[in-house]
Amino acid sequence: MKKVAAILTILAISSAPALAAKQGGFSDPNAPAAQTQNAQPAGGFVGPSGSNTTAEKAKSLSDDTWVTLRGKIESRIGGDHYIFRDSSGTINVDIDAKRWNGQTITPQDNVEIQGEVDKDWNSVEIDVKQITKVK
Repeated sequence: MKKVAAILTILAISSAPALAAKQGGFSDPNAPAAQTQNAQPAGGFVGPSGSNTTAEKAKSLSDDTWVTLRGKIESRIGGDHYIFRDSSGTINVDIDAKRWNGQTITPQDNVEIQGEVDKDWNSVEIDVKQITKVK
């Protein structure tokens, strides 16, 4: 009986930190109080995203720079590769199937894409991490 009580005590002590751990990612300490009080974040970053830029400017940025672009997906080149157009011009984007999140987007839809500049020896594209239809 003492062995069972000792085992249960050890299990209770060792599992307490795991049960008390908060799930989720980074939470902005500068967020408004209404947003943080009694709110359990679903996870991820809450705060400003990558710099808003244009397709033409993104071509001159460093590799792996996080960017946000607004415009239209003009056409599919092949596979996961598309042509993105905004007021400054076009740039190739790589959008994995999982990034669509069930959205259907046409060339007439305005979108916001967030991702990283991906520079190779002679090409530049945006590796899209999130795409959102905007109104």
